[in-house]
Amino acid sequence: MGNMGTKGRRRMARAALLLGAAGLANAAMAQERPIAFTDATILTMAGERIENGTLVIADGKIAAVGGNVAIPADAERRSAAGKLIMPGIVDTHSHIGQVAGADRSGPIQPEVRAMDSINPMASNIAKARSGGVTTVNVMPGSGHLVSGQTFYMKLRKGNTVEDIAYRWENGAAMGGLKMANGTNSQRGEGGFPGTRSKSAALLRTALTDAKTYCSGDRKKPDLGKETLCEVLSGKRLVHFHSHRADDIMTVLRLKREFGFNVLIQHGMESYKVAGELVAAGVPVSAILVDSPGGKLEAQGARLDAAGVLEKAGVLTSLHSDDGVIDSRMMFRHASIAVRAGMSREGALRALTINGARQLGLDDRVGSLEPGKDADFLILSGDPLSVYTHVLETWVEGEKLFDRTREQDLLMATGGYGAGNPMEMAYYHWEFAEGEGAQ
Repeated sequence: MGNMGTKGRRRMARAALLLGAAGLANAAMAQERPIAFTDATILTMAGERIENGTLVIADGKIAAVGGNVAIPADAERRSAAGKLIMPGIVDTHSHIGQVAGADRSGPIQPEVRAMDSINPMASNIAKARSGGVTTVNVMPGSGHLVSGQTFYMKLRKGNTVEDIAYRWENGAAMGGLKMANGTNSQRGEGGFPGTRSKSAALLRTALTDAKTYCSGDRKKPDLGKETLCEVLSGKRLVHFHSHRADDIMTVLRLKREFGFNVLIQHGMESYKVAGELVAAGVPVSAILVDSPGGKLEAQGARLDAAGVLEKAGVLTSLHSDDGVIDSRMMFRHASIAVRAGMSREGALRALTINGARQLGLDDRVGSLEPGKDADFLILSGDPLSVYTHVLETWVEGEKLFDRTREQDLLMATGGYGAGNPMEMAYYHWEFAEGEGAQ
């Protein structure tokens, strides 16, 4: 155990014995009575800024929000004077949870599921919460034309991947499908393409074969083709890793040919074809990198890309690609977008409701409206100020990050234990004990 010391070893021993009880404790910690946050500045992302406003939550949902709200008689009142409340961040592209996808056996592997490799106790999930992230599209890598199914993660407490899944109506975990073009998948051996033309040809062949399969009897199931059937039917969104403008246009051609729904991921040169994206009704999950070295496709990166897309009318979100951008730095990301020409409102929408719309989750998250999940943040001030901190992160009516709590502050600022799996075991155990409760 190295230099952890007696206290640390005692913590780990207790965690090992009691961690299994965390799931039972979660139910006991559910919100038991309404809570009214009063006197706050509120950004609902669904209307005008509210000064001296009130947010009421009950049973994990938003019950009311506004400047003149009737507070239930049995509600617990908490003053948020001098603070700002806004929706939790929706990160449309991340790699938290130690995720992995397809292997080197072939370039197209739609049957692979990211959820089968995610560690729900990974420290970077707690770190993301400390930065205000409450919903994430967890993606496998982009070294394949099709690297697998993505996983829509709700950053609630959970000891299993099932605990943190968004779900389809049939109960299956929600997610999209990761595709890619450009240089990442060009290996020229082992069935992988060596050129952009061959990349498109392989994808076109796979989709054509799947189209035939989908319209057949399907008596002998093929897991990969079944996934592509979900893509072709519009159920499963394609998350297409594409940087250069010419590669983005290839994606738009494939969309026209096969009719799938697609979200451009990264799109560093998307500003060059913003008009074409608007005409095709294709949104962009953008990343703005102020040190873009190391990748050929990043040569055309511009910090004003998100602003150009916004002005053109492209539905634009901002993502972390964690750890390209640390999940704790998403507000800095939005600030860069504003400095380079995006509107303040647009940048904050790009962190919240726009991403929710892109993932098809806007009926649940992305804005503070009655009936939606009580996923929200309490900030110390202006979201785009370098001096502002995330003070609290609430997910479905539970406070899962509190900057005044020692272990949570460690997640927000780094330092010993912030990335230590053994310390994370104790972190989860504390929730099981109830220390992390409201």
